[in-house]
Amino acid sequence: MSTKNITTKIKVARTWLEKHRIELTLGQRIADKVARGMGSWTFIIWQSIFVLVWMIMNVLAYFNHWDPYPFILLNLLFSTQAAYAAPVIMMAQNRQSERDRLQAQADFETNLEAKKEIEALQLQLNKIETEKLDKIIVMLEEMKNRNQI
Repeated sequence: MSTKNITTKIKVARTWLEKHRIELTLGQRIADKVARGMGSWTFIIWQSIFVLVWMIMNVLAYFNHWDPYPFILLNLLFSTQAAYAAPVIMMAQNRQSERDRLQAQADFETNLEAKKEIEALQLQLNKIETEKLDKIIVMLEEMKNRNQI
């Protein structure tokens, strides 16, 4: 995707999250999906089933123990998985912290705008209150003058 296309899409995007999603590269999207998958109960359950089946098949195998106890090949598979999973998960976490920072910045800007609007409304209400009090004072003075005559 060219820079011009990304710039055009960013201008069309309405929220900070849409802008962030548009800017993600293919590798970043893959890393997010891998981290999301590996951080799920589904992954943990399937991996646990895989380990149990692996161990049972190797313990009960009568002739062909391809990975006998203490399951060194299984350990190697998990070490390799961890070696690749850790950096991918870290990349996804870094992106999540960037998203959080962008969201906090957007929230801060929204709060600043709301504060300015509230202050403007407060000034208008103060002005209206002052005008009403001035009118009440004028009316009271007129009543006082009528009663003195």
